[in-house]
Amino acid sequence: MTEEGDPSSDVVRRDRFSGGPAREFLSSMDADTRIFAADIAVDRAHVVMLAEQDVIEDTIAGEILAALDDIEAAGHDALPEGEDVHAAIETAVIERVGRDGGKMHTARSRNDEVATCIRYQLREDLLDAVEATVALREQLLETASQHTETVMPGYTHLQPAQPTTVAHWLCSYEQAIARDTERLLDTYKRVNRSPLGAAAFAGTTFDIDRERTAELLGFGSVVENSMDASSARDFLLEAVTALATHATTLSGLAEDVIVFANRGFVELSDDYASTSSIMPQKKNPDTLELVRATAGEAAAGVNGLLTTLKGLPRAYNRDLQSATPYAWETVDAVLDATDVVGGAVATAEWPEDALADAAGEGFSTATGVADLLAASGLPFRTAHEVVAVAAEKIEARRASRSSGTDLDAVDAAAREVLDDPLSEYVDPEAVKAALDPVESVASRDSMGGPAATAVTAYLDEADGRVDADHAALADRRNRLETARDQLDAEVSGYV
Repeated sequence: MTEEGDPSSDVVRRDRFSGGPAREFLSSMDADTRIFAADIAVDRAHVVMLAEQDVIEDTIAGEILAALDDIEAAGHDALPEGEDVHAAIETAVIERVGRDGGKMHTARSRNDEVATCIRYQLREDLLDAVEATVALREQLLETASQHTETVMPGYTHLQPAQPTTVAHWLCSYEQAIARDTERLLDTYKRVNRSPLGAAAFAGTTFDIDRERTAELLGFGSVVENSMDASSARDFLLEAVTALATHATTLSGLAEDVIVFANRGFVELSDDYASTSSIMPQKKNPDTLELVRATAGEAAAGVNGLLTTLKGLPRAYNRDLQSATPYAWETVDAVLDATDVVGGAVATAEWPEDALADAAGEGFSTATGVADLLAASGLPFRTAHEVVAVAAEKIEARRASRSSGTDLDAVDAAAREVLDDPLSEYVDPEAVKAALDPVESVASRDSMGGPAATAVTAYLDEADGRVDADHAALADRRNRLETARDQLDAEVSGYV
């Protein structure tokens, strides 16, 4: 994506700068395939504006626009050789129109042109990412709605901690991905600003209308300062960082499912697993392992951009040509990972018996017992001590396979710590219920808790947020579509 200088095309650059061993090294033609359509749109909007401002004649504008139609139909692969897609398209226009085709480049540089093309394409990629995150949230919520009472073990430090439900676990990720959606939509606002008309970096002497080209291209506003407009790439960094944050969320979700699959808590569909080339009994969660790795790819994109952009002087520097691929690679990797996670979760099976059996492992209901004792008037730290002693007794009994129950252990601990039987402080039947993982979960009905009532309330609210994000996405897509229709209508007036 070469941008420096302001020649009318490679045709006029041929004498001095067309040869030499570094031409291929300088070229970005292959990478520019992604912004071919964007460049055609930017060229059209710029030519329409130049004609409206009487900078170029209507007849010449019509010839240029007709040539652009022909070039678009032929496709990127039919372009002549050039340092980048921008120069190649301009050369193709001149080949069709003659020297007047070079008037297309009046009042702009490739610096502001490429910055506009990148933003034009990136905003579409961001909307695709938003759509993918919203679809994933819908899949998580749908699965959660089927498992509001499917008890499972919950962990901290990968150790059994407290029982929870499959729905509660799924909603924890849905909420995190909702923030990812929010970040992507917020990033879109700053990407959707037009730098076109900033020229090389110091503006232009021609009477142009930058707001008009922004309107025709569907941008929400203009990046006003011409030096900042042509050289800034912080919008790339912001977009890739938002995507990397989302990839990190996906990596955590993938890791959980991989661990659950190892424990027999979830059965992945064969479509999202593979087997060993030598051990046919194995079922490997390969797709989710690749999702987990995507966070590394996205982090590499952030680091690559930071390293490339660090310390660059104003205004344009050729280093920026190497910055943009980090964004495209991150977008593609994270979009694929998002789709895979959604499919894996939506098609997975959750063995309820195995989950229920594991939910009480490691005396995971201990906190509920401590809460009961604290509610009776004991200081929580004293209640905590009672339950800690009970945990030791339970572990010892299970290790020696001795007789007795968990309730017996709690009563013995109360006598040891409090010098009183458990019944002096709390109804043993209430403790018995608290020791049951199902009852323990049902009792945790505070906002955002795992109880079915709390999760159901969350699901209702989350559905509303998903609908709102669908509407926000549709609004942005409609605005872009309206702008494309408007630009097509304006072009048709000249062709």
